[in-house]
Amino acid sequence: MSSEDNPNMKVNPQRASQLIEQLSSVQQRISSVAAKTSRSSAKPIRLVAVSKLKPATDILALHSPPTSHLHFGENYVQELLEKSRLLPPDIRWHFIGGLQSNKCQVLAREVRGLWAVESVDSIKKARLLDKGRGEQHAHNGVQAKDGSAAEPLRVFVQINTSGEESKSGVEPDSEELVELCKFIREECFNLRLQGLMTIGAIARSQATTAETENEDFIRLRQTRDKVADELGIEQEELELSMGMSEDFEGAIAMGSDEVRVGSTIFGQRPSKSEAKVA
Repeated sequence: MSSEDNPNMKVNPQRASQLIEQLSSVQQRISSVAAKTSRSSAKPIRLVAVSKLKPATDILALHSPPTSHLHFGENYVQELLEKSRLLPPDIRWHFIGGLQSNKCQVLAREVRGLWAVESVDSIKKARLLDKGRGEQHAHNGVQAKDGSAAEPLRVFVQINTSGEESKSGVEPDSEELVELCKFIREECFNLRLQGLMTIGAIARSQATTAETENEDFIRLRQTRDKVADELGIEQEELELSMGMSEDFEGAIAMGSDEVRVGSTIFGQRPSKSEAKVA
């Protein structure tokens, strides 16, 4: 899809050029750290461009050639719904915001191209996402309970590695964590447990470089290893989603499979009240 296909989607060439340059810079930094840590030969690091509160034209600019970027992250269900309807169906959307139970079914059922939900922190929310994805499969005429026939929705379990009360997430050493992961794997036919995610403490993020270790990243990696042992699976079967604009290089050095970068690509965000999708 281009701006010609949708007359309301006019991409400003100057803005597009700026965004492409900033995305390319982040990709180069990712490749550089991956090469230093001998990870360049393994599967590539997934870059989720966090586009919350940014207009749909910004996303279209990066999704169009020459960059053809696929993975974008959003924090608000209503904004994501609007963008998924406006933008090409092959975009892979990640929901990375605080997840409310009453929005889970709508999110999993209605968002076209929803690839992953990264903020699952309870069995209740997993069950509702599973139900919503099943409803989407039923609506689309695919077999909801046959993994070979229907694309499952990937989910990451959010871990509160910093122990801050203001942060969502499951406690790293809790029985609840293993129970939740087992529930997703064994009882949610429309979901796939993709891995674990953390946001971490801001102060630690600001102090992180490619050479310094972040306690939150260490904790998430240790937690992943323990969960994999409890589930009887290889550690590599569970991804680590950690690292944002301030600290993604340090996260990759610590083993992150996916980084979520927003302001370094898109620049400062407007306030929620001033943001416009179209």
